[in-house]
Amino acid sequence: MPSESVTVERHDPFAVYDPETLVASDPIEIDAPAMLVWEILTDLPRYGEWNPFCVWAQSTLEMGAAVEMRLVDYANPGALAPNCEYVCAFEPGRLLSWELLDNEVWPYPARRDQMIEELGPEKCRYQSTDAFFGPNGIHVMRFCGPWVTRAFNDTAKALKARAEAMHKGA
Repeated sequence: MPSESVTVERHDPFAVYDPETLVASDPIEIDAPAMLVWEILTDLPRYGEWNPFCVWAQSTLEMGAAVEMRLVDYANPGALAPNCEYVCAFEPGRLLSWELLDNEVWPYPARRDQMIEELGPEKCRYQSTDAFFGPNGIHVMRFCGPWVTRAFNDTAKALKARAEAMHKGA
C-alpha cells in the first residue's frame, strides 16, 4: 500500500501581513537540528542565559496563555520593559507565536512569529517577525521598527551561537 504524504502549510508572515508594518530579523542558518532550536526557544526560564533582548520569560506556552517577559529597552539603554503577550501558535519544531490584542488601554496590537525551517537533519533556518496592526501600526513601525529589527537580529545571532554550542556539546 502506498504511503500518504501530508503537506503542512507553512505560516508566511510576508504573504499575510502588510510589509509596511512588518519587522523581520535576517533569516539565519543554524548548524543544529531544528528540534534543538525549538527546545531552546521553548525553554523560557533559560532565556536570561542567552537571549540579549528578552532576558526573562515565563509561560505555560499553552494556546492563549500569557507570556510574561522582560525586554531590554533598546530605545532607553539600561532599562527593562515589562511585556505580556498571549500564545497564538505553537507548532513544535516549526512555529512559536504570541500576540498582543487590540484594546482601549493599549491600542497597539501586534503578533510575533518565530519560525524554524528544517534544512536537513543537522541544519535549520530561523527567522522572527513582528507585525504591527490596526490604525496605529504604521506609527508603531516608524517609532519601533529599527530597534525591534536590531533586537530580533541580536536574538537570532545569540540563538545560533547557543544552539551550535549545545549541538557540539560545548
